Amino acid sequence: MAFEAVTLICETEEHAKRSRAQVIADAKAREALAETDGKILVSDAAKRACAEVQEARAKSDATAMAAAVTLAEEAENKKSAVRMHAERQFDKAASLIVERIVNG
Repeated sequence: MAFEAVTLICETEEHAKRSRAQVIADAKAREALAETDGKILVSDAAKRACAEVQEARAKSDATAMAAAVTLAEEAENKKSAVRMHAERQFDKAASLIVERIVNG
């Protein structure tokens, strides 16, 4: 009976060692899987962030370009108005100069 008890104890210890080894192996496998999944999640988040930055940059570039076009159009309109006013004043100025030269 003592032999059977020792044998049972040895078998139980061996079973416990195998179970412990299996649990450790499973934990390492899960850790590796979690690390891989984490890297994938980080990579995906970085890609999404880059895409969002590119989209925001494209929108801001488009907004800036539209504002620049509007500003250029306004400047052109003001330039045309000033030119027209100057041309109207040119005739008056020329007449005034001629009148002063003639009248002395």
